[in-house]
Amino acid sequence: MTDATAARDHRRIGRELELFDTDPLIGSGLPYWLPDGATVRHALEEYVRAQERRAGYEHVYSPVLGKRELYELSGHWAHYRDDMFPPMEVGSEQMLLRPSLCPHHALIYRSRSRSHRELPLRMAELGAMYRSELSGVLGGLTRVRAIQLNDAHVFCTPEQVVDEAEAALGMISRAYRAMGIEPSRYRLSLAGSGGKYVDDPELWRRSTEVLNAVLERSGLPYERAAGEAAFYGPKIDVQITDGAGRESTLSTVQVDFHQPKRFGLSYVGPDGVEHRPVMVHRSVIGSVERAVAHLLERNGGAFPVWLAPVQVVVLPITGAEAAPAEDLVRRCADLGLRAEAVGPECGSLGARIRRSRLVPYQAVLGARETAAGSVALRLRDGRRPDPLPVEEALRRITARAAAHDTALWEDVGAG
Repeated sequence: MTDATAARDHRRIGRELELFDTDPLIGSGLPYWLPDGATVRHALEEYVRAQERRAGYEHVYSPVLGKRELYELSGHWAHYRDDMFPPMEVGSEQMLLRPSLCPHHALIYRSRSRSHRELPLRMAELGAMYRSELSGVLGGLTRVRAIQLNDAHVFCTPEQVVDEAEAALGMISRAYRAMGIEPSRYRLSLAGSGGKYVDDPELWRRSTEVLNAVLERSGLPYERAAGEAAFYGPKIDVQITDGAGRESTLSTVQVDFHQPKRFGLSYVGPDGVEHRPVMVHRSVIGSVERAVAHLLERNGGAFPVWLAPVQVVVLPITGAEAAPAEDLVRRCADLGLRAEAVGPECGSLGARIRRSRLVPYQAVLGARETAAGSVALRLRDGRRPDPLPVEEALRRITARAAAHDTALWEDVGAG
């Protein structure tokens, strides 16, 4: 690892910024989130939930455990067992930590009869899943054993599936723009040889045709890759590359004809007859862990405004401005901004500015600003806008945070 690569290693940055850490008593591949890291994670989760609500998704919660019989039915036990934790004996039953959320969502779908009028039914959950990764491949947040996945499953008619998968790709693109992530490439991941995959050529033909149509309609360049599909069907993988040139998958869109058949899912069509829905698996930001790791390695901890653990740091020049500084922090909090005051007891103004270099906005308060009811802002990128009335400065900062993009400052107008 070169010095430049080491400087961008998310494990080093995350610990220096006190975002996450690990402990041998918890175990490898099981990081815990510290307060600032939890703030970043919460902001990401709330962003995704809001985007899903706008797109017509309904949110659910499901247990992290299931009977072995559930995963035998879904096909995970036959095709994915090596990546699952071993069963736990609970009385006369064998219980498993779930490796994915789709079997639970299939059960929620089939909990009552469904009509074609309900479709597409978009079901989302930000939930935990567990993978029995070998210790040698674990690392920071990129490869973990307990994963918080932004997962969703769309149950739709065959006529709706291309539109739904294409809409999922659109959600991914919007989220990447908000986070400042550039995909390195798009991959159509297909089945390979061997017993890893469901043996149903017609299933693979139909689902591959759907994803081909989605990619062609989207106009995205893509590459085919055999042996990278899910065991039940092909997928579109959105690939990212870290500073060392290592590639990984962050987001996916998958088309699944297998599990609807296995679970006996159905809906009543306009003809009054039962039909089989198609299941679209979709993750907008992938796992929260991998998304945060990539952001750290991409920006060195300089998160977009809406994701920054502290969005505004208030820097009173002397102790005389301590009370106005605390008042400004309270006004920020009332507007939903994350702010803190760092007074002269923590060092010189220059030292405090340097320590706050990753905070998007540094609000300097001296005697002149306090008397005028204004604030002198320093932006993280080095710009220094003219002093502004406190109300106007906060309006602009709030607008930037609400915009969910990567811009720090612009004339956002008066409204």
